[in-house]
Amino acid sequence: MPELSRRRRVAILATCCLSLFLVGLDNTIVNVALPSLGKELDAPLSGLQWTVDAYLVVLAALLMLAGSMGDRFGRRRVFQIGLVLFTLGSLLCSLAPSLGWLIAFRMMQAVGGSMLNPVAMGIITNTFTDARERAQAIGAWGAVSGVSMALGPVVGGLLVDTVGWRSIFWINVPVGIVAFVLALLIIPESRAAVPRKFDPVGQVLMVVALGAATFGLIEGPSRGWGAAAGFLVLAAVAVAALVTYEPHREQPLIDVKLFRSVPFAGASVTAVVHFAALAAFLFLNTLYLQQSRGYSALAAGALTLPLAAAAVIASPVSGRLVGRVGARLPMVLAGSAVAVSGLVLAFLTGSTPLAVLAVAYGLFGIGHGLVNAPITNTAVSSMPKAQAGVASATTSAARQIGQVLGVAIAGTLTSGVAASDAGFARATHPAWWLVVGIGVVVVALGVVTTTPWAERSARRAADGWEPSDLPGRAPAPVH
Repeated sequence: MPELSRRRRVAILATCCLSLFLVGLDNTIVNVALPSLGKELDAPLSGLQWTVDAYLVVLAALLMLAGSMGDRFGRRRVFQIGLVLFTLGSLLCSLAPSLGWLIAFRMMQAVGGSMLNPVAMGIITNTFTDARERAQAIGAWGAVSGVSMALGPVVGGLLVDTVGWRSIFWINVPVGIVAFVLALLIIPESRAAVPRKFDPVGQVLMVVALGAATFGLIEGPSRGWGAAAGFLVLAAVAVAALVTYEPHREQPLIDVKLFRSVPFAGASVTAVVHFAALAAFLFLNTLYLQQSRGYSALAAGALTLPLAAAAVIASPVSGRLVGRVGARLPMVLAGSAVAVSGLVLAFLTGSTPLAVLAVAYGLFGIGHGLVNAPITNTAVSSMPKAQAGVASATTSAARQIGQVLGVAIAGTLTSGVAASDAGFARATHPAWWLVVGIGVVVVALGVVTTTPWAERSARRAADGWEPSDLPGRAPAPVH
């Protein structure tokens, strides 16, 4: 990629952030619309879980493939294909005649979505080569995530209350078209000098593992754990086969060498557990506010604004902290905020004061805003630049896997209690105690992964790459 002016680099960042805004907005809008679409489509709790998790399973399963496709075929090209599929899938979701069709079109959305954020992060990493400037760019990326989180519940609530739940998918269409045009005009094409080969066996094993685990967790409460156990065993077998098979491939789907770096491994685990907490948080609170407390979609969206506002404020602060003092401080603060938020909600009742909810939501937003920059910066900074797509896709996949598990486990821990039941608030308590534990884990990882021992492991892991993959080698220019 040729040297770019700062103005061009900022324009590229803005275009990539637009794709993050598109996906983030869709995610929070869908959560707000769950009670409404569930009522119209006669969907049980498991049906609402599938509306979210069918998208997330496909997204998580294909992110690694999408990252390597961007590195091989061109990041801008794959990015634009993703925009087309996501936008078309959104349009079809708005026309879905039944729950089954909605879930199918959500899966189509996910195929496109898998090509957006990891490929966009690869573009950003190759555009911002200075470490401090890159950390600031990633901080801005995190801030956009917070903005989309802020607008999603309010815009979604307004659309659901005035037009209907189908309109939440319409908003993706013009945004997707604008992002496509900007990508064509602003983003230069780039690809890795040594892209990874495709790994079809690893890809199939990942799909089986995620799909079977999700089916078992979601359907267990309604179908019986005896029936679900077979799918959970299948998921475990697929994971074992994946871990056994991948080290024997020259270029595996999941490169074990990445995880020899303690900071990278810690960032991946942090992504899984934190985003599991986030997904459970959004899913349960949407049902609690609308169906248990009786608020409209718009009111419920407005009540979650403290979370989004706190994330918007904390994200750029986190980016600056990472650039100046490293990842430990923002990760410790993030985990602490999430743990305290979960502790507050662990005593949730059907009449918990709104001020208490606002405090819990704001604390979680601070934690979410602080944790993103250290996860992403640690992941992409410790990897060879030529493998930026694969490195960012690994942590992106970890985020999505966490969300898949979060939604599935949240429903399981409530023991299938309907959100309209008087005991729903109490039924959510085990999930909030799990969030407390996740916060503690993030604090511990923030300390352990920033020790001298962890830094030495990162250097040893970097030494294991081939010369063509070492940091500092620019991707081959595209003529």
